[in-house]
Amino acid sequence: MRFSEALALTPNDFDFAHQTISVNKTWCYKNRTGGFQPTKNKSSNRKIQIDWQTVVQFSELTKGLNSENPIFIRQEKPTYNSTVNGILERYCKKGKIPIISIHGLRHTHASLLLFAGVSIASVARRLGHASMTTTQKTYLHIIHELENKDTDIVMRSLAGL
Repeated sequence: MRFSEALALTPNDFDFAHQTISVNKTWCYKNRTGGFQPTKNKSSNRKIQIDWQTVVQFSELTKGLNSENPIFIRQEKPTYNSTVNGILERYCKKGKIPIISIHGLRHTHASLLLFAGVSIASVARRLGHASMTTTQKTYLHIIHELENKDTDIVMRSLAGL
């Protein structure tokens, strides 16, 4: 998800029985007023499939919360992208792993899906891209790597004939 989409998540957005999250709004975090806003584009409205471990974590996190209020927003203290990136950076340093931003996690997720063989169309839908072209342009370097891998497979297959 985009940062603003994640901030807008409410307990109502989770369907634990079907293991999905509905992404259908964003949270305006760039000014002090906050509030829900529409997603970036029509394609950004989507359902994202999640694994059972994530279901367990979020079902615990959302227990007892107002079903219509954002999970990650506290009215008394604004939440900014830079603040969350700073926290993530501290955890990365503590864990002695490369520093990554919240948006970098989105790119890593997409890259891992592509390397796992998930189609560009599915990755584009999961990311909420308006066009597969956006996904192809953004992840062109990975697509080239996958093509090189495919070429090796083709050559080995031809050699085995």
